[in-house]
Amino acid sequence: MSKKNILVTGANGQLGSEIQYLATDFTQYNFFFTDASELDITKKESLAQYIEENKIQAIINCAAYTAVDKAESDKNLADKINNIAVGYLAEIAQVNKIGLIHISTDYIFDGKGYEPYKVDHPSSPVNMYGKTKLDGEQKMLEINPPSSLIIRTSWVYSSFGGNFVKTMLKLADEREELKVIADQVGAPTYARDLAKFILDKTLDIQNEKVEIYHYTNEGVCSWYDFAKTIISLGNKNCKVNPVPTTEYPTPAKRPFYSLMDKNSLKSKFNIEIPYWKDSLEDCLKIIQK
Repeated sequence: MSKKNILVTGANGQLGSEIQYLATDFTQYNFFFTDASELDITKKESLAQYIEENKIQAIINCAAYTAVDKAESDKNLADKINNIAVGYLAEIAQVNKIGLIHISTDYIFDGKGYEPYKVDHPSSPVNMYGKTKLDGEQKMLEINPPSSLIIRTSWVYSSFGGNFVKTMLKLADEREELKVIADQVGAPTYARDLAKFILDKTLDIQNEKVEIYHYTNEGVCSWYDFAKTIISLGNKNCKVNPVPTTEYPTPAKRPFYSLMDKNSLKSKFNIEIPYWKDSLEDCLKIIQK
């Protein structure tokens, strides 16, 4: 039986790197890992040509403009990558009748809720990053390629690339005290857990309409709780002090509450998702090796 050809865009980001790391366990697939230098997803013709030439049968789109504060001033590039390019991928997937697994974000919600956001909760992003990601989702839903999913996630970290976990560890080595925001609440996501789910469960699905799911690790915390746990599990000697968002102004507004409801994903795919502290511990062991 011939192997199924899978294109992974944004393959050198956190999630893409975790997929590359796990790919050797999934021998039924033949992976094509690309980043912006090898395949510019904002150029439709070359993208279509690449997919055709390599007989791609499914796409995992990990490519994204994720610099939340920078997106406020760099709107055009954020829109090109997070929105327009997603439309191109969806159109090409539709024409070729191949699945597209697209990664989106909790930032499409305004964060004014008090209970976990269901997939169909009205969206109203509070920053440009969230707006461009929502526009990309809507393009994909309109074009509606078969056997395709939108997976929203949040607070992603990994042993690859730069992220909150590594920043906290580095700052803890340099300072005696840290100030971390305590009034923004959500769920951290270990990129390896998400990568495992994508490879395990999504590449052979068959659905007529694009479906949306939420994937984060189990549990809930504030950035302050998250930081305290990183410092403690990382055996660092550094005091973490809670501060309100007002003490830490940034160019982009952040949602205060971004917990997402995962029930539809858990029942559809019949999976258990690891608790965030357990996954953080796993990741720290790798980082500190």
